[in-house]
Parts: sequence; C-alpha cells; structure tokens
Amino acid sequence: MARRKDGLGRSNDPPVLILTSLAGGPKHGYALTKDIEKFAGVTLGPGSLYGAIARLEERGLIEPEPVGSDERRRPYRITGTGRVALEAAVREMRTLADEGAARLGISVSLPVTGAHP
Repeated sequence: MARRKDGLGRSNDPPVLILTSLAGGPKHGYALTKDIEKFAGVTLGPGSLYGAIARLEERGLIEPEPVGSDERRRPYRITGTGRVALEAAVREMRTLADEGAARLGISVSLPVTGAHP
C-alpha cells in the first residue's frame, strides 16, 4: 500500500494507533499498549511500539511529558503537529470508508463516540 504524503501509513499502522491513543491524553508505553488493544484490537510488541514512538518523536508528532524522571514509565503526548497529521489521516480514512460504503451500497453513518467538540 502506498504511503500518504504525511507518512503515517494505514489505519492499523503503529504510528496511527499511537497518535490516536495519545489524542485521548498522555500515556506511557504500557498504557499505550493497553489502550490500543482496547480500541483497535491490535497488540503492539515492544519493538513495534518503541520503534514507532522514536520515529514519531523524531518527526515532532509526539513529545515526552516534561514531568517525572522515570525513564521506564515516561509518558508521551501528542503535539500540535501530531494532531494535524492525525486529523489528515482520519479524514483520508473516512473518505475511503465512505467511498467503499457507497460502492457497496451500505450505510456507514455511525455515531462517533467519545467525540470532543
């Protein structure tokens, strides 16, 4: 599958899952893993999780919280740039889902839960 211009990848790619999780608030690695399992049904191994975290941090899409010094439980948060990238990815996924549904003749107008105004 071709990468989008923002480089995030598919909806089940670790960067998209991590940004989605962090959009709900700061989390450390274990909390990210558990949250992603809960909302996406995807289990990220440590290599996938921390590799994606490093790449997201390099790109300025996430950053460590400025509190605490425990490196093992270091919480991360999404940045403004990360929110913009995630929004673009979500809009693209929504466009694709809507087009697929239209071509299949099905309705996908589901209420969005947990939406913030």
